[in-house]
Amino acid sequence: MPAPKSLLGRAFALLAVFTAERPSATLSELSRHSGLPLSTTHRLVRELVAWRALARDEEGRFTIGLRLWELGALSPGALGLRERALPYLEDLFEVIRHNVQLAIRDDLEVVYVERISAKDAVNVLTRMGSRMPLHATGVGLVLLAHAPHDVQERALASPLKRFTEHTITTPQALRTALAAVRRDGYAISDRQLEPITHSVAAPVRGPNGEVVAAVSVVVPVETRTDTVLPAVRACGRAISRSLGWRTP
Repeated sequence: MPAPKSLLGRAFALLAVFTAERPSATLSELSRHSGLPLSTTHRLVRELVAWRALARDEEGRFTIGLRLWELGALSPGALGLRERALPYLEDLFEVIRHNVQLAIRDDLEVVYVERISAKDAVNVLTRMGSRMPLHATGVGLVLLAHAPHDVQERALASPLKRFTEHTITTPQALRTALAAVRRDGYAISDRQLEPITHSVAAPVRGPNGEVVAAVSVVVPVETRTDTVLPAVRACGRAISRSLGWRTP
């Protein structure tokens, strides 16, 4: 097929290069498979990376970016982590009957890729596809506690936005909270986003044991967190096993 002439058509031609069989590509491969000149490919790829539609890995190859994941998570046909996790999230919801959430990290933010909520559940600020800072959420604390060291240091050096009087707002308090998450294997965010809720979160691990996501429940502040914690941790382990992780 001839190379598209419109800007939108050229951008989609580049994105269409990526398939399940070819999840990453170099600049020259993108040019060759899309039929676009190398100079045009370079310019468009730079813009797509800035928009987070593409990402560049450590080897200099390009992959689909998280922004497209966010948009794809809004589609009923979204694949991958969300679909693997959904049966276990539904089981957790049947136990909790409030809010159940699945999230991943994008730099210093949490992106929610799934949320199940009862009609009369306690109100939450999040929705599927929304973003929140890492320091103020249960899933964020889990993800940050297991993030690379440079990510943790950048988070500690960044302004920590206050949402309530209980929000973690100092580097020392955040450092202490992250150490507790690594020690205990879970996080409890106590009234950090809203004064009426607790968030209890646990890690989701990939095949190599790396933390790739976090699952949480958000419950009314009067709920005892120890009554929901075992179910949350069991859900995290079940999703992890479905992704290929095996208990050491």
